[in-house]
Amino acid sequence: MALGPIMLDLRGVELQADERELLSHPLVGGVILFARNYAEPEALTALTAALRALRQPPLLIAVDQEGGRVQRFQEGFTRLPPSGRFGALYDHDPARALALVEKTGWLLASELSAVGVDFSFAPVLDLDTGASVFLGDRAYHRSPAATARLAQGLMAGLGRAGMAAVGKHFPGHGSARGDSHHEAPVDDRPYEAIAAADMAPFRQLIEAGLAALMPAHVIYPQVDDRPAGFSSAWLQEVLRKRLNFKGMIFSDDITMVGASSAGSYPERAAAALEAGCDMVLVCNNQPEAAAVLDNLKAPANPAAPARMEAMRGPSPARMEAMRGPSPARSYWQLLDDPQRLRIAAELAALESSPAPGEREPEEKP
Repeated sequence: MALGPIMLDLRGVELQADERELLSHPLVGGVILFARNYAEPEALTALTAALRALRQPPLLIAVDQEGGRVQRFQEGFTRLPPSGRFGALYDHDPARALALVEKTGWLLASELSAVGVDFSFAPVLDLDTGASVFLGDRAYHRSPAATARLAQGLMAGLGRAGMAAVGKHFPGHGSARGDSHHEAPVDDRPYEAIAAADMAPFRQLIEAGLAALMPAHVIYPQVDDRPAGFSSAWLQEVLRKRLNFKGMIFSDDITMVGASSAGSYPERAAAALEAGCDMVLVCNNQPEAAAVLDNLKAPANPAAPARMEAMRGPSPARMEAMRGPSPARSYWQLLDDPQRLRIAAELAALESSPAPGEREPEEKP
């Protein structure tokens, strides 16, 4: 059975009987994990193994593991700094920032692969303009060039460990003030302004081979009156045609308030797929997820299977085909890996040191 275009979530740390039934539906193609699905590495590894055993080809397994306040798996994993810490370091020491963000990509991918997760929804490519309460230090930098260089470094590190990157939130969430989890943000700027600044990191990473993107639940009324994730103008005309993007398009979660203008949950899923998304996320509302599966008539998408397969996590066979050593090791094999320990120490030092421009704490007598 081929993978379908819907990605669902789970309630807890173990797969329940009704969830097995939901995930066996032909419209389902993936699972996104949250902090509630994580207790410790062994249980997570058992959960991902159970998910993979459900179907052939196996469901894709994803997580938001950006770092900072968006890191779903923490205890037992390296604590990753928020992206903004790399941006602050970049202003002070660009070479060190770029080297460290590449190492972080390798570490992030290696740790997730070791517990059976295919990919993280990262990096964030939005600009830190100071306008968005949604972003804060999730963004690397205000500068499009610095953002692109840092994000491309993370993508290179992910790739070195055999993991695909997902850039978000196209065409840029940085100048929209609202939080799309709770409202429908609007960015009134003309297309030319968005293309010149916000889209520059997306353009650069696409040219570098970015495997996947996630559009924003933001309305850009000078281009379309629909949020970007439901807009064929953004996804097909701009992203596919103008930017020549060939990879996977994941919707952002359609249960967010920013998606509500597209109608009921089945209507939202249909609208996202019709606009050009390859896979639609339906999270934190299993009754509505079931309604989507019961009512959605998904349009044909012959390019989707190859795009989905490109998101598959590292395996020995895949890495051999890429002419590289396999990073597919168990969590316990990775735990004492010298490279992992060195990078973790560097990241801990970055987190504990004041950002450039901050005062060092005064020593007490």
